[in-house]
Amino acid sequence: MTLNLTALSAGIGQLVASAQEEAELFGEETDGILASLGTTPFWPVWSSVWELALRLLINIVTVGIIVHAFYYPKAKRRDYYFTFSLIGLSIFLLIYLMGGVKLKIGFALGLFAIFGIIKYRTEQVPIREMTYMFIIIAVAAINGLATSISYFELIGTNLIFIAALAICENTKWMKHVPSKLVKYDNVKLIAHGKEDELKADLEKRLGLNIIRIEVGNVDFLKDSAIVKIYYEPIMDEFGTIDSVTKTGKMR
Repeated sequence: MTLNLTALSAGIGQLVASAQEEAELFGEETDGILASLGTTPFWPVWSSVWELALRLLINIVTVGIIVHAFYYPKAKRRDYYFTFSLIGLSIFLLIYLMGGVKLKIGFALGLFAIFGIIKYRTEQVPIREMTYMFIIIAVAAINGLATSISYFELIGTNLIFIAALAICENTKWMKHVPSKLVKYDNVKLIAHGKEDELKADLEKRLGLNIIRIEVGNVDFLKDSAIVKIYYEPIMDEFGTIDSVTKTGKMR
């Protein structure tokens, strides 16, 4: 009987020890599986997802305000509206998702240089559109790259861009003065001392309130000259054909 109890207790001890070893082994395997899942890109880290979503929302709202509230009401260019919106989104995602690569300043400057020399094959990008393009690239780059600052600082930086645009677009002496290139047929009035007569003749023909006149190329054989006039806009809009002298050619 004593031997049976001793053997029984020894067997129970072995079962308990083996059970503990299996539990420890199972627990280590479970922890390893969960850890490996957490490090794979297919297992979402919700803190990173929320950070991406919040920064993306800030970027979309800022770019939307810049394009819809400041650029489009005057330019009425849907092609650039489309371009600016997608550039803002593309630059943000490119920089944010490559943030782990430790982007160097050379890469950032190269990115600005690539977009800074953009010229479409159909037409050159006007200076105003280029300015807005640089602003949108800067906003997207800051929102995607400045991950070490707080959200309050990030939102404040975006508000500075919006405030600067509001001031520049609504300050009278900083407003854009529209201009036109005119092929003028009376070269007698382009002589020095006849500026008032030239202005009156152009205002009568064009029906515009002219502010300033510049005389360009003069062709005495054809009795014509290229004149650039600056005038007060009838509507608060930007013309895209003002600098066209011939079909398909811009000066």
